[in-house]
Amino acid sequence: MRESVIYQDILQEEAFSLIMRLLRRRVGTVAPALQLQIQALSLTKLEDLGEALLDFSSLADLEAWLAQNRGE
Repeated sequence: MRESVIYQDILQEEAFSLIMRLLRRRVGTVAPALQLQIQALSLTKLEDLGEALLDFSSLADLEAWLAQNRGE
């Protein structure tokens, strides 16, 4: 079951939702364009972002992280 596409999609949606809530608390409102970039990340990259955002202090930190992790 863990390998099914539907299960993976659900995990990714839940991870995205959690990351967005954490980002709003940490850096404030996230622009829709940035939300789309985050939503396009793989589950592994979402997990990496979840860990990295603990060190963020502004949206610039998020933008820099996304620029570094684009296309990986």
